[in-house]
Amino acid sequence: MTAATSLPVHTGPRAALSDALTMIGRSVRLTRRDVETLVMSVVLPLTLMALFVYVFGGAIGTGGDYVDYVVPGIILLCAGFGAAATATAVATDMSSGMVDRLRSLPIRSSAVLTGHVVASVARNALSTAVVVLAAIGMGFRPDAGPVEWLLAIGVLLLYVLALSWLAAFLGVLAGSVESANALSFAMLFLPYLSSAFVPTRTMPAVLRAVAEHQPITPVIETVRGLLTGTAIGSSGVLALAWCTGLLVVSATAAGWAFRRRTRS
Repeated sequence: MTAATSLPVHTGPRAALSDALTMIGRSVRLTRRDVETLVMSVVLPLTLMALFVYVFGGAIGTGGDYVDYVVPGIILLCAGFGAAATATAVATDMSSGMVDRLRSLPIRSSAVLTGHVVASVARNALSTAVVVLAAIGMGFRPDAGPVEWLLAIGVLLLYVLALSWLAAFLGVLAGSVESANALSFAMLFLPYLSSAFVPTRTMPAVLRAVAEHQPITPVIETVRGLLTGTAIGSSGVLALAWCTGLLVVSATAAGWAFRRRTRS
């Protein structure tokens, strides 16, 4: 679809920032109105945390309190739910004509991706805070100091940012909202095949190899080590490498796919 009229697009860093802030405000307002998705992105991780802590926790040996072990994994699972919602939101804009309408205005249509990604980070920060407070109510007792908390928050923000750009890429790539849901399924599944809920040493050899070398495990081990004092080893370096690489590749791919789909 081609816009009937086109105005000169804003140029320059200030105009780009203004366009991005406009689309960030729009995405935040859409998030506030989508109460069902917002509630589910919090309720589902809380339900799973209660299930693992109170039902399965007594049968899983981790060498300490199970709630301290499982909370970092639940936090990353929560980020996956939030990012999956970004994929469907981007797919909705791509298929509903919203992007075509933006092209008739003097605004960078690509700012729509920035708006969705920043709103995703804000939504995940809110839901993660709720999950951590609920975990403390369930007995989670992190012994991290201010520096460790800041480092853990930094790792989580980098992970959420990378995952949100990946979701934006999948949203652009998908031909429909249903396809975006299917493509984002892997983000919801990967935490189950990691050290999030059980130590990898308890898994069969093949699954253990996959779990120990997929990108989510070093992120979980780093956050767990920072908050509860367990050994981090090389997980910190691996977590930063995975998140930075995923962020660069996903953001580049999302921009390329967006330009390709919106080309006249």
